[in-house]
Amino acid sequence: MELLPSLLSALKAVDPETLDQEYNVVRSQTSVLKRDLSLTSDAGALKENVKKNRYKDILPYDQSRVVLSLPTTDSDSDYINASFIKGASAHSWYIAAQGPLSSTLTDFWRMIWQHDVKVIVMACREIEMGKKKCECYWAPAHQSAAFGPFTVCNQEETQPNEDLVVRALTVTYQQDSRSVTQYQFLSWPDHDVPYEAAGVLDLLERARNSQGTHTSPLLIHCSAGCGRTGVICALDYIHDLLVTKQITADFSIMKLVLELRRQRASAVQTKDQYEFIFTAAVCMFERVLQSAGRQLYGNLPEPKKPEKKTRRSPASSCNRQSQQIDMSDTYAVVNKPKHHHPSSPSPNYSLVATPRSSRSLPPSHHYDNDPAGASAAAVYSTVTPRARPLTLQHAAPIYDTAVPANHRLGEGPPSLGNDGEYNLIAAEPLSTADDDYEDFSSSVSDMSSLCSPGGIGFNCRVQKPRGPRDPPAEWSRLER
Repeated sequence: MELLPSLLSALKAVDPETLDQEYNVVRSQTSVLKRDLSLTSDAGALKENVKKNRYKDILPYDQSRVVLSLPTTDSDSDYINASFIKGASAHSWYIAAQGPLSSTLTDFWRMIWQHDVKVIVMACREIEMGKKKCECYWAPAHQSAAFGPFTVCNQEETQPNEDLVVRALTVTYQQDSRSVTQYQFLSWPDHDVPYEAAGVLDLLERARNSQGTHTSPLLIHCSAGCGRTGVICALDYIHDLLVTKQITADFSIMKLVLELRRQRASAVQTKDQYEFIFTAAVCMFERVLQSAGRQLYGNLPEPKKPEKKTRRSPASSCNRQSQQIDMSDTYAVVNKPKHHHPSSPSPNYSLVATPRSSRSLPPSHHYDNDPAGASAAAVYSTVTPRARPLTLQHAAPIYDTAVPANHRLGEGPPSLGNDGEYNLIAAEPLSTADDDYEDFSSSVSDMSSLCSPGGIGFNCRVQKPRGPRDPPAEWSRLER
C-alpha cells in the first residue's frame, strides 16, 4: 500500500510519446518471445480445425490452448480457439476465447462444463458495424435453448445500467444442472476502447463478486478473444496484484502485456487499448487509496465528480446570483452626512434601505461599516442591481417641488410660507444609464429634503414657468 501513491504518480506521468515507444516494444518483443519460447499454433492450423477459427490469423498457441476432453459424440474434436492465462495468484486463472461460431456452439458449452465455469464476461455484441461478431449461445429471457446435449435456460435477464446486461443461466447436461452468470458489456467498440474506465472496473467488480471463492477459471471472450479480452485480463490481473499485495516498485504494464501475449496471441491488440490499461489502472489505484482512507479514517463521503464547466450567458449568471443571494431587499451604504452632530449616539455612517418587499435582512447579516469594527474611513457597499429602477417605499409618485398656480415670471421662487395654491410638477424619471451601481448621499426618510443639495440624486430642477394659467384638473393639490 505504501507504493501506491508513487506508482499512481508514475502512471499519471506517462506521456503519449512514451506510450508509443512502449507499444512498439510490445509488438517487436512479441515476435522475439514467439521465437525464443518456440510458441506454435499447429493445432489451430490443421485442416479440420481451420473452419473453427473466426479469424485465420488469430490462433491459440499449442502450449497454452484449452484442450477439450469431454466427449459428447464420436466425432468430437479436442480443439477450440481458446487459451489459458495464468492469474496473479495460484488460484486465479482465465480462459481467453473467441466468440463461438454456429459450428462451435456445442464445443463452447463443452469447455464451460468441463472446467466448471461459473462466470462469463462477454466484451462484445453479437453484431457490430453490421458484422456478426459472436453467435448467441444463450436463450432469450425466461426461455430455454438446446446446444447439442446441453440445455441452457435463461432464468433472469437484467440491465443494471446502459453498459451492461446480466443473465442468470442454468445449464443442464445429463440430468445435472449448474448455474452460470453471464455479464455482457455493451459499450466497447471493436478495435477501440470504452468512453470511460469506470464502467469496465465496475463490470470486473461484479464478476469477482459472482465468482466468490470458486477456483474455476473466469471465462472472458470478445469476438477474436485477444484485444478487448486481453485488456480485461490485464486489469483483473492488476487488481489481484493489489489485493494479494504482490505489487512491487518495478511494476510495469508493458511487462504484464508481454506476459499475456506469451499465453494468448495478440492480447491487447491496439495502441489505444494499451493506453486504456494505463487510464483504467490510474482509476483503480485511486479507488484503492480512497477505500483505504475510508477504512483508516472512517466512512468518508465519496469524492464528488467535477462538474463540466459550461459558459454561462448573462441571464444564467443573474439566475445563479439570485439563487445564492436574496435580492428582494436592496441595501446601500451612503455617504457621511454633511452636518455632523457630536452628541448624536448614531454611528458616523448611516444605512439606507429601499426594500422591494416588507421583508428585512436576516439578523445574522453583518455590514461593511458595522460600528463595532469599522474604521474611521467610509466603507461603501453598493449592491443595487444593474438596470433595476429604484423606487421609494411609498407607491405614490415623487415630485420635485411645488409651484404656486399664480406665480409670475421673474418674481423669484415661491415660498412654502405663502398662502395660495401650489402645482406639483412631476420629476423627470431616473436616468437608466448603464451603470453598475447607484450611490446615495442622504436618508430619504425626511421627505422635505428630497431636493436639498446633495440629496438622493433625483433631478430637482424647477421647470420654467409658462405664465398664468389654470392648473389641469387631474393635478393634485397640496393642502397646507
